[in-house]
Amino acid sequence: LGFQIAQAMLFAIEEINNSKELLPGISLGYKIYDTCASIARGVRVALALANGDPAMTALSETPCAKPAQVQAIMGESSSSPCMAIATVIGPFHIPMISHFATCPCLSDTTRYPSFLRTIPSDYYQSRALAQLVKHFGWTWVGAIRSNNDYGNNGMAIFLETAQQMGICLEYSVSVFRKDPPEKILKIVEIIKASTSKVIVAFLSHKDMDVLIPELSHHNLTGYQWVGSESWIFESETAAMDIHHILDGAIGLFIPKAHVSGMREFILDVKPLNSTSQKLFTEFWEKLFSCKFKQSKSSAGNQRECTGHEDVTGVQNSFTYMSLMPIFCNVYKGVYAVAHALHNILQNDLCWYEVYFNENGDPAAKYEIINWQPTENGIVDFVRVGLYDASLPADTQLNLQNKSLFWATLFCSEKCPPGTRKVLQKGKPLCCNDCLRCAEGEKNSITCVRCDPEFWSNERRDACVKKVEEFLSYQETMGALLTAACLFGTCMTAVVAFIFFRYRQTPVVRANNSELSFLLLFSLTLCFLCSLTFMGRPSEWSCMLRHTAFGITFVLCISCVLGKTIVVLMAFRATLPGSDVMKWLGPAQQKRSVLGFTLVQVIICILWLIISPPFPFKNFKESKEKIILECALGSAVGFWAVLGYIGLLAMLCFILAFLARKLPDNFNEAKFITFSMLIFCAVWITFIPAYVSSPGKFRVAVEIFAILASSFGLLICIFIPKCYIILLKPENNTKKNMMGKGGPKSF
Repeated sequence: LGFQIAQAMLFAIEEINNSKELLPGISLGYKIYDTCASIARGVRVALALANGDPAMTALSETPCAKPAQVQAIMGESSSSPCMAIATVIGPFHIPMISHFATCPCLSDTTRYPSFLRTIPSDYYQSRALAQLVKHFGWTWVGAIRSNNDYGNNGMAIFLETAQQMGICLEYSVSVFRKDPPEKILKIVEIIKASTSKVIVAFLSHKDMDVLIPELSHHNLTGYQWVGSESWIFESETAAMDIHHILDGAIGLFIPKAHVSGMREFILDVKPLNSTSQKLFTEFWEKLFSCKFKQSKSSAGNQRECTGHEDVTGVQNSFTYMSLMPIFCNVYKGVYAVAHALHNILQNDLCWYEVYFNENGDPAAKYEIINWQPTENGIVDFVRVGLYDASLPADTQLNLQNKSLFWATLFCSEKCPPGTRKVLQKGKPLCCNDCLRCAEGEKNSITCVRCDPEFWSNERRDACVKKVEEFLSYQETMGALLTAACLFGTCMTAVVAFIFFRYRQTPVVRANNSELSFLLLFSLTLCFLCSLTFMGRPSEWSCMLRHTAFGITFVLCISCVLGKTIVVLMAFRATLPGSDVMKWLGPAQQKRSVLGFTLVQVIICILWLIISPPFPFKNFKESKEKIILECALGSAVGFWAVLGYIGLLAMLCFILAFLARKLPDNFNEAKFITFSMLIFCAVWITFIPAYVSSPGKFRVAVEIFAILASSFGLLICIFIPKCYIILLKPENNTKKNMMGKGGPKSF
């Protein structure tokens, strides 16, 4: 590489000296040293130049007019020698311009005040590599770096940026070209034992050349390599990879430039006549496998090539392509001396403008290179995109629509729909297991709880709206309850018709026929109020169902209680001196019914004013359904309504029980006792059933209790009378009703 760099520098100096615009009347001289990649030798040479070594050589044989001061030092290629040399010459304020030293540490102007470079800092390259890895979704990677300032600093920035982007690192190892074979083998074993299939290699090409033979020996194919600019466009590295270990590698390289006249300068042998140096001869022999013979003929020097006769050969063309950016960088460095290190430099020889920022760094622009194997086994360096650090962050990486040769690789595969990530113990964040989301959750990065009105589908990858559940007329249970309700209403209407048709008969007239008709009316309301419990709950239906139920049942029980009191007091009135019946006439009976009912009305009004029932969506009873129900509002109001009904029912039952053995052929107290027994049994069992029933079944329990108690009252009190009216008319006489018989019990 030293010969190639020297060739580029000589070309640049010749171009500048031959220009009438750049430095008119001034010629640049040079002294070329080969540091042999030795830091100590580089520092020694720099000190010699800083001390004003007069042994300068010009491009022509004409000696300099006067001893020249060193205006700038071109080089070094590597970061570590540049750091040492820049530290030494910094106090002398001698500019040092590197064409290939990329360590971010060299941007520190306090430590290296006179250092400049024409290649971007690895600060940008490392971040660009992280963006490239993230772009392809590679979140589980391994890392190999050169064990020097170039590799250590570059990899440190890459790891910092990768961590911010959610990229996880399985391992990070270092290698140096002079490492013993045991260490190289250990690195190979680490790669073989790893689960990551993406390797980010921040290596110099010399370190990569040491690693390739061992990788080939172990046949470590199938890995996706991501490379830095030092080796990703290196033809010698590609030539060494005969087992195609690096096929598909992708990485960054400085933009390829075309330097006008460079190709002709390299291929032209005439410059050999104008210099006493053997530099060109050695360069040609190494690059093109050619031998030169000195000739005194007009044709000048002659060449004899044992290898490719023409530079269009595959290997030589690769070498030429890979040298062009380096040549351009060297040229730009010399050109910057020529311009007294002005900030902005521009020349038609290179394609783009060059400038230095406050840290002495040029603009960061890279080409994205992909190694694509061809049919004849030769690797083709395909330009597949660009990276420009000067653009906004979301547009810096620009991959073109070309076919890339790469693989999809992760530590853990992406969790399928309906699952969530669970980190593996002792592994980085990128390694995870996938667990099925729980019921009511859908997956995202983690399982997300569905909104209350939604539930997860079977695959757990989406939330679907829950089914709303309420007791509907259309479903079987609702239809049966509705039919029972209507049947009870019709049955009550038939009984009322019979009673109206035979209203003058003794059975109907006995025990206050007006209370009987009022009781039938209240039973009709009881049957009908059960319909308010069905259908979708609304604000009005919720308030109506409980209050209507409470008031109609109190009206019903009040009528039964009135009839019971009349039966009991009627026999008490037969005793001598008793005037009880004057207090239990029809008007007083109506007032008692009205009074008992008015108490329930007041309770219901207070309930509705203070905290009325309201429609409520119950999400707790069922996971997959929304139960639409009526919340009680005030539980005290609800239980006060039920308690008052129970109180009247118990009072009625006690009084009817006391009057069951009174002497009468048709003792109505017996049937009232039976009806109240059924009524109380129904509502006592209702309480635990109501509390324990879920959703719409709670409503069904309440409707069933209403219907059962209503049918109990209707059947026990009125069906025996209808039996006598319709089937035993001979018993429907006043004499038979008042006949004296022995007390009958049941």
